[in-house]
Amino acid sequence: QVQLVESGGGLVQPGGSLRLSCAASGSIGSISVMGWYRQSPGKQRELVAAVSAGGITNYADSVKGRYTISRDNVKNTVYLQMNSLKPEDTAVYFCNVKGDYYYQWGRQRRQYDSWGQGTQVTVSS
Repeated sequence: QVQLVESGGGLVQPGGSLRLSCAASGSIGSISVMGWYRQSPGKQRELVAAVSAGGITNYADSVKGRYTISRDNVKNTVYLQMNSLKPEDTAVYFCNVKGDYYYQWGRQRRQYDSWGQGTQVTVSS
Protein backbone atom coordinates (compact mmCIF):
# COMPACT_ATOMS: atom_id res chain seq x y z
CA GLN A 1 0.00 0.00 0.00
CA VAL A 2 1.12 3.53 -0.78
CA GLN A 3 0.12 6.38 1.49
CA LEU A 4 0.15 10.01 0.41
CA VAL A 5 0.03 12.90 2.86
CA GLU A 6 -0.67 16.34 1.47
CA SER A 7 -0.17 19.71 3.10
CA GLY A 8 -0.02 23.39 2.28
CA GLY A 9 -3.52 24.34 1.18
CA GLY A 10 -5.41 27.30 2.53
CA LEU A 11 -6.95 30.68 1.85
CA VAL A 12 -4.96 33.27 -0.09
CA GLN A 13 -5.75 36.56 -1.75
CA PRO A 14 -5.60 36.97 -5.53
CA GLY A 15 -2.00 37.43 -6.62
CA GLY A 16 -0.71 35.51 -3.63
CA SER A 17 1.28 32.29 -3.42
CA LEU A 18 0.97 28.87 -1.84
CA ARG A 19 3.15 25.79 -1.80
CA LEU A 20 1.68 22.31 -1.68
CA SER A 21 3.59 19.24 -0.56
CA CYS A 22 2.81 15.55 -0.90
CA ALA A 23 4.90 12.88 0.78
CA ALA A 24 4.66 9.23 -0.29
CA SER A 25 5.33 6.32 2.04
CA GLY A 26 4.71 2.60 2.28
CA SER A 27 5.31 0.08 -0.54
CA ILE A 28 6.67 2.74 -2.85
CA GLY A 29 9.14 0.70 -4.91
CA SER A 30 9.98 2.77 -7.96
CA ILE A 31 7.97 5.97 -8.43
CA SER A 32 7.51 7.02 -12.04
CA VAL A 33 5.19 10.01 -12.31
CA MET A 34 4.19 12.40 -9.52
CA GLY A 35 1.52 14.95 -10.19
CA TRP A 36 -1.16 17.29 -8.99
CA TYR A 37 -4.78 17.40 -10.10
CA ARG A 38 -7.58 19.70 -9.05
CA GLN A 39 -11.32 19.60 -8.95
CA SER A 40 -13.78 22.43 -8.36
CA PRO A 41 -17.54 22.02 -7.78
CA GLY A 42 -19.39 20.88 -10.88
CA LYS A 43 -16.22 20.24 -12.86
CA GLN A 44 -14.20 17.19 -13.68
CA ARG A 45 -10.87 16.54 -12.06
CA GLU A 46 -8.12 17.95 -14.25
CA LEU A 47 -4.37 17.57 -14.44
CA VAL A 48 -2.53 20.63 -13.15
CA ALA A 49 1.08 19.50 -13.40
CA ALA A 50 3.16 16.34 -13.43
CA VAL A 51 6.83 15.43 -13.26
CA SER A 52 8.48 12.23 -14.41
CA ALA A 53 11.25 10.34 -12.65
CA GLY A 54 13.69 12.00 -15.03
CA GLY A 55 12.45 15.47 -14.24
CA ILE A 56 10.35 16.10 -17.34
CA THR A 57 7.43 18.36 -16.45
CA ASN A 58 4.01 18.89 -17.95
CA TYR A 59 1.60 21.72 -17.10
CA ALA A 60 -1.97 22.62 -17.87
CA ASP A 61 -2.10 25.69 -20.12
CA SER A 62 -4.02 27.59 -17.45
CA VAL A 63 -1.13 27.41 -14.96
CA LYS A 64 1.92 27.68 -17.21
CA GLY A 65 4.25 30.41 -16.04
CA ARG A 66 2.58 30.59 -12.63
CA TYR A 67 2.99 27.11 -11.16
CA THR A 68 6.15 25.07 -10.71
CA ILE A 69 6.20 21.37 -9.91
CA SER A 70 9.25 19.69 -8.42
CA ARG A 71 10.12 16.45 -6.68
CA ASP A 72 12.61 15.20 -4.13
CA ASN A 73 13.39 11.58 -4.93
CA VAL A 74 15.16 11.04 -1.61
CA LYS A 75 12.17 12.22 0.41
CA ASN A 76 9.64 10.78 -2.08
CA THR A 77 7.91 14.12 -2.03
CA VAL A 78 6.38 16.26 -4.74
CA TYR A 79 5.84 20.00 -4.44
CA LEU A 80 3.66 22.49 -6.26
CA GLN A 81 4.65 26.14 -6.00
CA MET A 82 1.68 28.28 -6.99
CA ASN A 83 2.24 31.97 -7.70
CA SER A 84 0.02 34.75 -9.02
CA LEU A 85 -3.03 32.84 -7.86
CA LYS A 86 -6.41 33.67 -9.35
CA PRO A 87 -9.93 33.05 -8.04
CA GLU A 88 -10.39 30.45 -10.77
CA ASP A 89 -7.57 28.42 -9.21
CA THR A 90 -9.87 27.70 -6.29
CA ALA A 91 -10.32 23.93 -6.05
CA VAL A 92 -9.46 20.84 -4.08
CA TYR A 93 -5.96 19.80 -5.12
CA PHE A 94 -5.09 16.11 -5.20
CA CYS A 95 -1.68 14.52 -5.27
CA ASN A 96 -1.22 11.51 -7.57
CA VAL A 97 1.68 9.08 -7.64
CA LYS A 98 2.26 6.25 -10.11
CA GLY A 99 4.86 3.57 -9.79
CA ASP A 100 5.51 -0.11 -9.26
CA TYR A 101 7.15 -2.50 -6.82
CA TYR A 102 8.22 -6.12 -6.73
CA TYR A 103 7.22 -8.72 -4.16
CA GLN A 104 7.52 -12.47 -3.58
CA TRP A 105 11.28 -12.20 -3.78
CA GLY A 106 11.14 -10.22 -7.01
CA ARG A 107 8.94 -12.66 -8.92
CA GLN A 108 5.81 -10.51 -8.91
CA ARG A 109 5.39 -6.90 -10.00
CA ARG A 110 2.54 -4.64 -9.00
CA GLN A 111 1.75 -1.24 -10.42
CA TYR A 112 -0.04 1.40 -8.41
CA ASP A 113 -1.85 4.67 -9.08
CA SER A 114 -2.42 6.32 -5.71
CA TRP A 115 -4.28 9.45 -4.69
CA GLY A 116 -4.00 11.78 -1.75
CA GLN A 117 -6.97 12.89 0.30
CA GLY A 118 -7.03 16.35 -1.25
CA THR A 119 -6.28 19.79 0.12
CA GLN A 120 -8.46 22.85 -0.35
CA VAL A 121 -7.03 25.92 -2.05
CA THR A 122 -9.23 29.02 -1.95
CA VAL A 123 -8.27 32.21 -3.72
CA SER A 124 -10.47 35.07 -2.59
CA SER A 125 -10.27 38.64 -1.38
